[in-house]
Amino acid sequence: MTGRTILVTGGAGYIGSHACKALAMAGYEPVTYDNLVSGNRWAIRWGPLEFGDVLAPSRLAEVCKKYRPLAIMHFAASTLVDESMTAPALYYRNNVTGTFNLLEAARMHEIHNFVFSSTCATYGVPDVIPIPDDAPQRPVNPYGASKLMVERMLADYDNAYGTRYAALRYFNAAGADPDGEIGESREVETHLVPLMLDAILGKRPPLRVLGTDYPTPDGTAIRDYIHVADLATAHVKALQHLLEKQTSFSCNLGSSVGYSVREMMAAARTVTGRDVPHTLGPRRPGDPPMLVAQPQRAAELLGLTMPHSVDIHRIVADAWSWHIRGLAMGFAA
Repeated sequence: MTGRTILVTGGAGYIGSHACKALAMAGYEPVTYDNLVSGNRWAIRWGPLEFGDVLAPSRLAEVCKKYRPLAIMHFAASTLVDESMTAPALYYRNNVTGTFNLLEAARMHEIHNFVFSSTCATYGVPDVIPIPDDAPQRPVNPYGASKLMVERMLADYDNAYGTRYAALRYFNAAGADPDGEIGESREVETHLVPLMLDAILGKRPPLRVLGTDYPTPDGTAIRDYIHVADLATAHVKALQHLLEKQTSFSCNLGSSVGYSVREMMAAARTVTGRDVPHTLGPRRPGDPPMLVAQPQRAAELLGLTMPHSVDIHRIVADAWSWHIRGLAMGFAA
C-alpha cells in the first residue's frame, strides 16, 4: 500500500480495466474488486485483485479495512438496457443496493472520495441536442433509473456525511487501449463497434441495424462515441479534482460529435477493408433518434480535450487492432 491506493470496483471490466491502467500511469495503485461474472481476469494487470461482490457488505468492509484506499472508483453494475426492462429487480439490486453497500463501507472506513460511473441514460429522451450537463433527467428504463437513484444517493451522502463525488455520465464508450494491451471482450455484447467487428470476423451473426426510419439524415440512430482511453483519463482527472478541490460535481463525457449507425459501418469498412454483414430490423422501443453530449463542464472543470475521440476512424482502428490481437491470443469472447 502506497497511500495512493484506489479501490476500483468492476476493475476487470472493459472501462474499469482501462481506468486501472490510467491510474497506474498517473502514479496510483489500483486495487480491483470484482466478482469476475462479466470481467476478465487477464485484464487485471496494474494491481492486485480482491475477489468479491458489491452485494456482500462484509467483504467490502474487509477490503476497505485492508487497503484504506484514498478513493473509490465504482464501475461494477448491470448495464444492459434491454435486460433492465425485463429484469428490473436485478438492476435495482445490483446498481442501487450494491452502491449503497459500497457507500456504507466507505463511510465506515472514512473514504471520502467517490468516482461514479453514471450514464447518459439518466436523461431519457432529451429535449435538446447536444445534451447539456444540466439537462432534465427523465430516464425511460430501469437501467437509467437505477443510475439516477445512485446520483441522488451520492448527493445526499455528500450533504450528510461529506462523501465527495464525481458522477460521470458516459455517452458511448468505444475503442481499445492504443497500446493494444487490453480491450473489449464480453460474451453478451450490445456495443455497436465490437458487434460490427465480430460480424466481419464471423465470430457473431450479422449486425442487426435496429431502425432505419429515424428522423436523421440516413434514417439510422445517431450516437456520440468516446474513446475508452479518453474515458479512462477523465476518471483520473475527476479523481484529482476531488482530491484537490474537494467539491462534488456531475458532468457529461462525450466527444460532442454524433455518428449514425450507417456512418459507423462505413468507418469499419474503411478501417478493415471489409463490408459489415448486417440485417435491417425495427427500432428498439425507447431508443432516441439522437444522443450527443455537450461536455462543457468536463472541459471547464477537468480540462478534458478527448484527443483519441476526435476521429471515429481512430476509435474503430484501435478496436480492430485489439480484436485481431485478442483473437490470436485467445482473449476474445
